[in-house]
Amino acid sequence: MTTEPRITPGGQTATETLRAQLASLKLSYLIEYFESLIQQANVEQWSHVEYLARLIEGEAHRREDRSIQRRIGLARFPVLKTLDQFDWGWPKKINRPQIQNLFRLSFIEDNANVIFISNVGLGKSHLSIALGHTACLRGYSVLFTTAVDIINTLSAAQAHGNLKRELRKYLQPRLLVVDELGYLPIDKHGADLLFQVFSQRYERGSIVLTSNRAYKHWPEIFNNDSTLTSALLDRLLHHAETVLIEGKSYRMKDKIEA
Repeated sequence: MTTEPRITPGGQTATETLRAQLASLKLSYLIEYFESLIQQANVEQWSHVEYLARLIEGEAHRREDRSIQRRIGLARFPVLKTLDQFDWGWPKKINRPQIQNLFRLSFIEDNANVIFISNVGLGKSHLSIALGHTACLRGYSVLFTTAVDIINTLSAAQAHGNLKRELRKYLQPRLLVVDELGYLPIDKHGADLLFQVFSQRYERGSIVLTSNRAYKHWPEIFNNDSTLTSALLDRLLHHAETVLIEGKSYRMKDKIEA
């Protein structure tokens, strides 16, 4: 391999022509490294195929990194959380093997659901975000939202005649993370809208849901509508894994330990 310039018929060096073509093809890694790797190739006596393979490998890794960052951005996480950051020692009761197994993400391939149930401050939102983040890293499309945000967004869309279009935003991602179901009461109209999301994702896409209420108290969330609650639970729980976490709020940890 050589770095000596060669003039093309157009008056440019071969390097300048190549750089322009790579820019046209949007091969940013190749633009940045094709010259410096020639030097390394010469020193280490790479073949032409090995030189090309190194460049393509770098381009592929860069594109994958960008895809991951794009998926994370589209997921709209309020903060980024990982499983490594989770404090397993704080909850009084937690099934660690069960949760670690969920991070294999086989439930997404099965279009199944995961429901985290616990009192406030025990890490269910942390775990749901971490699951969503892991899904982004593995190539899945993800959207994070809250139950109230879904209702407010769809209510506004329905008022402007855009319900179907807005509903698609919650149906398209492979994984929908719905936080904080049960923190605020939901009227019949809101419950109907939420039911549309859950029922249309049934066996078509996965949901990770967090709630501070046990299932027996869910009718209270939905304006004591036992019929709608039963229909909603029927779809959510048919293919689902429930994770129960017990203990005191982590936010009170310092005060409790003091």
